[in-house]
Amino acid sequence: MQSPLRPERAHDYSSAKYPQLDNPQLGLIAWINDDYGDGKISKEFYDGDITEEQKNAAQEVRKLIKTSIGSYKDYQSLTQNRGQVDQKFLDRARNLGALGIQLQWVEGNSEKAEASFFKINQKAAPIGETEMRLLQARKTPNGVAARAIMRSGNGHKYWSDFSQEKQDEIEQLAQEIHQLIFEPKLKNPIKTLDLPIVGSLSVPEKLEVILEFVNMVNSIEFDEQLGDDPTGDKTVELLKNCKKVVQRINSNHPSSLGLHPIIYFYNSTGKPKIGSFYGIVTLMLHLEKNKYFSKFIEVRKDFEWVIWQDDMVPQIVSKNGNALKARDKVKDFYIKVIEKLLQGIDKKSVIKEIIAEKGFETLKTKTKSNTSDTQTKEFSRETKAAAFIRDALPGSPRCKICGGCLPTRLNSIDHIKRKADGGLGTLENAQLTHPYCNTTYKN
Repeated sequence: MQSPLRPERAHDYSSAKYPQLDNPQLGLIAWINDDYGDGKISKEFYDGDITEEQKNAAQEVRKLIKTSIGSYKDYQSLTQNRGQVDQKFLDRARNLGALGIQLQWVEGNSEKAEASFFKINQKAAPIGETEMRLLQARKTPNGVAARAIMRSGNGHKYWSDFSQEKQDEIEQLAQEIHQLIFEPKLKNPIKTLDLPIVGSLSVPEKLEVILEFVNMVNSIEFDEQLGDDPTGDKTVELLKNCKKVVQRINSNHPSSLGLHPIIYFYNSTGKPKIGSFYGIVTLMLHLEKNKYFSKFIEVRKDFEWVIWQDDMVPQIVSKNGNALKARDKVKDFYIKVIEKLLQGIDKKSVIKEIIAEKGFETLKTKTKSNTSDTQTKEFSRETKAAAFIRDALPGSPRCKICGGCLPTRLNSIDHIKRKADGGLGTLENAQLTHPYCNTTYKN
């Protein structure tokens, strides 16, 4: 469980002698405040954005505390109800009063104090790997950008040292990026095709995806590569680059390819595929660099058929260790599919031909993943989602220009006969398209 105190504990080290509390004392603070990630302090810090997962975890911890040692309020009540005191609570209260809180003093500069902080807080309850990375890179532009996107521009302001103008710009960009990636919020079982690009993730997973996304888009190979950002200029630049890429993936912006979330970022049972997200982001950067979007549009309809019917991404991710390491391989696979289709290869033969080539020979064709067999009479959440997707996806509207699937909300109304050629704004002259197909490819 993520402590509500952790994000700020290493916020600044200005003293040469810095007293630090060990993790048991942090647990004591959570106990006293009855805040295990969903209390007043946490709500203020996260601007009220507490995930259901965090709320459930906090409630479980609260129940465990209540049954094992009792809440802090139980001990507070001893002073008002002395005549009805449980002896075990009284004994514990006396022990609490007899014990002091241990402090560790670090002699040296702020860097030494910070190093000691990280060492101490990796013992009893280690800080998550991504959280640790962000704490260490908290003043870097990518670190600030990731925090801002994570909180949709709200909550604790890691960007508060910048000018008000820069703060406003960061918050606006972060909110827009967060909305494009994570909204509308995913509900299970899936009963709509209007899904976010990235589905439900735990807080640590979401934070990791955002940080890697920021780094990926801005060609950052290690977190502290750019150094600190004292003015906020670099942070704004990174966020603008991120917004440009995510707008390209799915938005109402004229540059948007309008990639249907189900086809590109979920499997047939409605589970999010982070490997596909990383792969598609990498593909977008490649297509942008090589001015290859029009070629993609030429074969987009069949491309979507191939990647949906033969979902090879899980295999590629598995063979490369994890989703992040596999991103270039996934991108290469997508490019291979595009190239084969441009060569005129029948869509049903594309995967077979790719597997026959060096680099993808370990992949195996297989039927799309099905829900696991069950002996119960009730449908599982996974089965319900799979049934909905199976029956709803074929009925999705398609772009009248490229033939690809259209996202539920993010599409464009195009003049069949262009306005420049005398086309009128009549129903007969209207057609649904992807924004990019309408504004760029068609012209």
